Amino acid sequence: MADGAPRRRLVVVGNGMAGARTVEEILTRGGAEQFDITMIGDEPYGNYNRIMLSHVLAGETTVDDDDLMLNPMAWYSENGVTLHAGDRAVSIDRFAKTVTCESDRVIAFDVLIIATGSHTFFPNMDGLREPDGRLARGVFGFRTIADTNGMLDMATSRDHVRAVVIGGGLLGLEAAYGLKTQGVAVDVVHSPGHLMNQQLDERGGKVLRNKIEELGVGVYTGKRTTAVLRDGTGAVSGVGFTDGGSLPADMIVVTAGIRPNVEIARSAGLVVERGIVVDDQMRCEDEGFIYAVGECAQHRSEVYGLVAPLWEQAVVLADVITGADPQAEYHGSRLTTKLKVAGVDVAAMGVKGPEREDDEFVQFYEPRSGIYKSVVVRDNKLIGAMLLGDISKANFLTQAFDEKVPLPDERISMLFDMGTPSAQTGAAELADDVQVCNCNGVTKGDLVACVRGGCTSVAEVCAATRAGKGCGSCKGLVADIVEYAAGDALTADAAADWYVPAIPLTKPELIDTIRRQDLRSVSEVFAALAPDGEDAASKMPLASLLRVVWGADWRREPGALFVNDRVHANIQRDGTFSVVPQMKGGVTSPDQLRKIADVAEKYDIPMIKATGGQRLDLLGVKKEDLPKVWADLDMPSGYAYGKSFRTVKTCVGTDYCRFGLGDSTSLGIAIESRFQGLETPAKLKLAVTGCPRNCAEALCKDFGVVAVGDGRWEIYVGGAAGAHIRKGDLLATVDSPEEVVRLCGLFIQFYRENAKWLERTYAWVPRIGIEEIREIVVADRDGVVAGLQERIDDAVAGYVDPWLDRQEPKSAAQFTSALPLLPLPQVPVR
Repeated sequence: MADGAPRRRLVVVGNGMAGARTVEEILTRGGAEQFDITMIGDEPYGNYNRIMLSHVLAGETTVDDDDLMLNPMAWYSENGVTLHAGDRAVSIDRFAKTVTCESDRVIAFDVLIIATGSHTFFPNMDGLREPDGRLARGVFGFRTIADTNGMLDMATSRDHVRAVVIGGGLLGLEAAYGLKTQGVAVDVVHSPGHLMNQQLDERGGKVLRNKIEELGVGVYTGKRTTAVLRDGTGAVSGVGFTDGGSLPADMIVVTAGIRPNVEIARSAGLVVERGIVVDDQMRCEDEGFIYAVGECAQHRSEVYGLVAPLWEQAVVLADVITGADPQAEYHGSRLTTKLKVAGVDVAAMGVKGPEREDDEFVQFYEPRSGIYKSVVVRDNKLIGAMLLGDISKANFLTQAFDEKVPLPDERISMLFDMGTPSAQTGAAELADDVQVCNCNGVTKGDLVACVRGGCTSVAEVCAATRAGKGCGSCKGLVADIVEYAAGDALTADAAADWYVPAIPLTKPELIDTIRRQDLRSVSEVFAALAPDGEDAASKMPLASLLRVVWGADWRREPGALFVNDRVHANIQRDGTFSVVPQMKGGVTSPDQLRKIADVAEKYDIPMIKATGGQRLDLLGVKKEDLPKVWADLDMPSGYAYGKSFRTVKTCVGTDYCRFGLGDSTSLGIAIESRFQGLETPAKLKLAVTGCPRNCAEALCKDFGVVAVGDGRWEIYVGGAAGAHIRKGDLLATVDSPEEVVRLCGLFIQFYRENAKWLERTYAWVPRIGIEEIREIVVADRDGVVAGLQERIDDAVAGYVDPWLDRQEPKSAAQFTSALPLLPLPQVPVR
């Protein structure tokens, strides 16, 4: 701009992610010297990340969290931007060059950017709205902070809330997941035949459905909702379907899609089809000074609902109107999606399946483990890929999709590490323009530039670029790139070793402080030690830690416990519970079996299942029946629900087996009797086997014992045989069952005091190192064994069977019904 030339008036209608990102890009190109910038926003806030609303709903963050607010109010004044928040723009006069707001404020412009985004699409349904057009009481979209706060208020202010989410796309599943974590009974209704049908094919949708149902969310596909049912007071009571069926509900969340918010553009006389029609420079058709960007814009017949194209459009628009690159053009986006849906990693790009006879199509489908992968290749080019459950190859596939790396001749190696770049080498080989964080539009080049600008830790880079601040699925790759770029200058994140995000202390430091300050409840810990107050994600790990430190003397607060821990049973997908009574070592008696059979008949329990831990699981118990079931069983809890010591699996050992070298049954019972129910960072499974044939699978347990003859026992730790496979490491070989029990206690206590929350031993043991654990626990190199022994003795002495809550419930609502039940499968009759 020539010296002395007046600054032009730039008005941005819309303060959402696209509008604010465009202004950020304009400012980085010297736009503050060229323009007086005014932004108009419907909502009374600064700019925030809508992707993070699902985290707010799930209680993982709050509306005032820095990760949610992209540009707080202070940002606007600091950058010379005038913001009219909470004042909706209602009309545009293209000829007078003015925008009129709901408050009757009139704002003049020289350049106008329309960034009005999208709004929730509410299908025609009887009973959806009140006579004045407002949504019925209990009906919500999932688009704004107000929507989220409304759902949270209803979910937390009432007991036994039932919700139906209409729409099984990304947003609907995130809403269902968030509500479920708030204790709401949730069903998802989706009119297409499988979930996330825009991104996934039928098999991918089936795998995702299994994962969602495992969370306890009901899923109904192929059902179209036609009515919101209301009770006599006008409140929501359910939904009705075209087939005449219905579902009960107190809350309805509509996530059936979004529509571009184009009303103000249409009334101004701009060209509007599905969206506001723009050219390659984001200029509105037949206009010289009006532009549109984001979800409200239609470019080359496409309207984009993902954030990555919005960022690309913002860069082009900023280049054009600042003159940084007057010839810049946006040519559309090749959509790649990498995100986390209700805790499940998903990546998708291009077509969902083969479209021609000569298309190459490679699939891997394993619904049991929740993994689905596929690629579609045409003329030696990747034209589509889908990953669900395991997205470790997403970075390579993204580059292949953009034709930046050649395809391997062995197509299967595109899905598994069989010669294609590993995650580590992938960080170095990624092109600078590859988008790493889709949620916030951060490329590898942005991350590398941030490191070169002086940031030397992953946390600093994430704070500066916002990478990893959305769904979180990119955090691993972000860390790889920062480590690659920083090299020897890499510094550790101060918070990496904190036990919980809210408290700047390592686990040993936190335990010591809790003991010294006599903090016995989660709220007391927050009040004393959390600089920024309560943090929802920290509650359950703190409750677990307090039980480790104080045993039965901790002060219980129901809000700090997951439902399993509140009711001492394992919640199932339909809202019922499973009950697993204790059978030490897997040994039972006729009396116990009679009791189990009588209880199953008396309470109409639909399924009894033998577990992998040699126990009997009673599935389908109603919440209100739990205390009566426990009383009639008259057996202790088997702890199948907790982050705790669970079971000791045994073989018959020397009692009956011809090959037995040691009395595994007696030793397994002794271990289980001593350490039953101990609180641990993650679930703890054990086994004792009477000979190296290993019938009880002791080599792949958290703590496994094998008799090897001559009275000797080998002890293995850190094994796994589930989603992760790992043979345990040999901790010690000992000469007596008593020494096995002693070392078991020392190992468990050392694990209790040093492992991260939810860190299984198969991750903890290699992280600490078996040699280090052996030196501390077995050799007592550091002189801590006496203290470990004293504390495990205290924990054992304070054991109380949690099922005794039946005699004196902790709250009036502890065992009250939270259902309607769904039909359950019956035990097959052979």
